[in-house]
Amino acid sequence: MPDRNILEEFMKLLNQPGPVNWALATQLADHLSGPAEPLDPWLAEEYLELARYARLRFTQATGVMSDPMAEAVLVDRKGWTQHNLQSFSYIAEPLAAKLTGSASPGPLDAVLRQLGPALLGMQVGAMVGMMSEGALGLFDAGLPTAEPSGIVFLVPNIETFASESGLDHRQVRLWSALHEVVHDALAGHAWVRPYVVGLFKELSASVELDPETLSGWQEELADPAKLEARLSQGGGFPALFGGPLQEDRLDDIRRFITVMDGYGSYLVECASAGLLPELGSIRNAMSSRRRDHRGQALLGGMFRLETTAGTHGPAAAFCTEVEERWGDAAVRRVWERPENLPLSEELNDVTGWAARVLLDDPFTV
Repeated sequence: MPDRNILEEFMKLLNQPGPVNWALATQLADHLSGPAEPLDPWLAEEYLELARYARLRFTQATGVMSDPMAEAVLVDRKGWTQHNLQSFSYIAEPLAAKLTGSASPGPLDAVLRQLGPALLGMQVGAMVGMMSEGALGLFDAGLPTAEPSGIVFLVPNIETFASESGLDHRQVRLWSALHEVVHDALAGHAWVRPYVVGLFKELSASVELDPETLSGWQEELADPAKLEARLSQGGGFPALFGGPLQEDRLDDIRRFITVMDGYGSYLVECASAGLLPELGSIRNAMSSRRRDHRGQALLGGMFRLETTAGTHGPAAAFCTEVEERWGDAAVRRVWERPENLPLSEELNDVTGWAARVLLDDPFTV
């Protein structure tokens, strides 16, 4: 491979301790993020000012509180990987526990204990490294981080997106700032992180390990050429461990991402009224960007999950219709607790959602 022999480093790092090989994840993410890119200090100051303004504007326009103490973090691609490498640990660690707990005594147990953490580290490192290539901020990742991370701007990617789309850079910066503030506020609700962690625990518990596939890795370990060929095939966790993922578990995660993206876009529209003349053009550019990279979804290397952040998808249209029919207070019920999230079929049936969620409230349904 160019620059560094990642496969050779993989072999050296194979025996790192822990359920996830974070040393390997660090090496791979650092390699994929490319060289450091210095940030212009004047541009950095503008981003910090926009973050402060976006927090105030969001609260004033929507009545939804955001953390006034949250400091904006400005990063390049390499800084993104350093900031976020363990931010999505809750995705991999439940599967690591399953691998360890499911292993039977004997040769397969030894393979799992050695290879499982390395494969999980490789997946996480690849995921975060690939995120650094295209994400604009945490809102663009589709899922909340394991711990509060504040507002994060991946500055070179935002600037590139504005230039390649022919958009006004200042409007794209403010639009990104509003999305980051909204994402941070939504992820900050007390139920959100425990709920998402629970979803991935349920998904990991549903994975069926295939001993034949797992045993096959033992042969690859002894042959670097075969190992490199196997790793290059991709396919996420099912390909790594041989067992299928239950679609209903994945659907729950997809639904959460869809609603978080859509509700966030709805709130950004409320907060940006009169501020962003190019809002429609920015959305269209984001939609084109999603289509062009559909095969490279930010979380696709792990679970074939896609985010619709920044576009006016079905969940954003759902929130708009709820607001038009029953007002702002009804829309806020969407994010009040996980039971209020619209079901997949309710995204096109707001009356059905209202009948399930709003009947105990004084709304006219």
